[in-house]
Amino acid sequence: MSTPISDVLIIGGGVAGLTLALEVADHRSVTLVRPAQDDQGASRWAQGGIAAVLSPDDDLDAHINDTLVAGDGLCDSEAVRFTVTNGPAAIQWLIDNGVPFTPEHDPAARYPYHLTREGGHNARRIIHADDATGRAVVDTLVAKVAQHPNITQRNDLTVVGLLQDNQGACRGAYGSDTNQQWHSLTARHTVLATGGASGLYRHTTTPAPSSGEGMMMAAELGARLMNLEFQQFHPTCLFDPEGPAFLISEAVRGEGGHLLNEAGERFMLALDKRAELAPRDVVARAIDAEIQRSTLGHVWLDIRHLGEKAICHHFPTILAHCASRGIDITQQAIPVVPAAHYSCGGVATNLQGATKVANLYAIGETACTGLHGANRMASNSLLECLVFARSCAQTLLAQGQEQFGQATSSSEFQPPARAAAAVLPKEVLSDIRQQMRTTMSQHVSIVRSAAGLSAALAHLKALLNSLEEINGALTAPEGKRLHQTLQLAILTVLAAQQRHESRGLHYSTDWPHQQPTAVASSLSINDLSEALEKNR
Repeated sequence: MSTPISDVLIIGGGVAGLTLALEVADHRSVTLVRPAQDDQGASRWAQGGIAAVLSPDDDLDAHINDTLVAGDGLCDSEAVRFTVTNGPAAIQWLIDNGVPFTPEHDPAARYPYHLTREGGHNARRIIHADDATGRAVVDTLVAKVAQHPNITQRNDLTVVGLLQDNQGACRGAYGSDTNQQWHSLTARHTVLATGGASGLYRHTTTPAPSSGEGMMMAAELGARLMNLEFQQFHPTCLFDPEGPAFLISEAVRGEGGHLLNEAGERFMLALDKRAELAPRDVVARAIDAEIQRSTLGHVWLDIRHLGEKAICHHFPTILAHCASRGIDITQQAIPVVPAAHYSCGGVATNLQGATKVANLYAIGETACTGLHGANRMASNSLLECLVFARSCAQTLLAQGQEQFGQATSSSEFQPPARAAAAVLPKEVLSDIRQQMRTTMSQHVSIVRSAAGLSAALAHLKALLNSLEEINGALTAPEGKRLHQTLQLAILTVLAAQQRHESRGLHYSTDWPHQQPTAVASSLSINDLSEALEKNR
């Protein structure tokens, strides 16, 4: 089933997708595919805030330098300067659109909104809405999108692939609805805002994380994937094996929280002069090492010394959620573990979000702009979503209303009338996915080794083969998405195997030192094909 051609098709409805939709909709027709589960995506669960130079006591070069230091030599300096320079205007855009940021109550302050500090930042530059910034931004933008007459929302579709014409340009996407009926969405320009790949891992900081499906959709059309090996693990996720994932914000440490080991001692002081405010990769490895030495299975994050009034003021969401899980954080330390949080790698783009595939763009966590390098600094992620969505919008608005051309894939693509014609054994698909997540968590997480990566690659290949042997697996939506996820997991392992050093989020026991020159990794669908052909 086909739909009318849109000027801009946006796949994904987090902060990046919503911002882009609002920025272009006054002048272009927009179709926004925003499945219901987007309300559980990474944007909504971003607690800490958005980093930008807003106070007169801060400056752009300081933010740039902090970002470059956190990126451990692998940042693209042009992308960093571009993002930081455009940050204040992006924040003002949110304020103008009504995002209820937390006001500053100190009469001596030089900025009207409260600014906090997080790991890696040497100044208070994190604007926030209490400790639920992502939710406040998403709710505000969703309401604006719902009111715009030029935006058509589709919340009934799951996109599983992109359409391509006979010149290799992207011409839209296809997916299935809740009744397993296929739909083609043709568009002059297609933008992926589908999130990262933390769903490749067993423990994550969001309840319904994406698993890199959008990245693989782009790769299938010829886009390059960059720096996949740099998966960030948030140091502090609530430890509760029986309950849903819940992030304990970086801002908790920014406001003075202490990390304690099993003996109740602060352990970061001896490891880094920045202590609990060291970059996330440093803190996550330190916590992981403490967990390996202890019998608890977690460490403690203690903010009791801040006092009940400060805790209630700064962290009402965390206070309430922990209370619902039986933990009074005004009286008890919080049990925490690292969990997969943010993908620094993704679809390679330029400063306008353009990929190497004509008419295909990627923004937000799906993209790799070069901003984060080998390690994302706290609260630079929502900033990147905003800045690159607005930059992409300017580029799309500058495009003329050229002829659509022959969309061969949309006209010749002949999916089955109902994707459910082949009934897939859901328990088998679930088992394959869980085995993949266990393998990635065991061998491709905070600390890696050559032997572990080899074992992971062999197991992931076997899982992919098992999936491909299931009748109809690749023609049903759930099977197709799992296939993409397994492919991205394999590419992530390949990227990690190629990096013969330890840098940022990639730490290898076989290569503990850095190479003298930092080089970004880059892989394509052809690299995947070659890897799968080996040992067959």
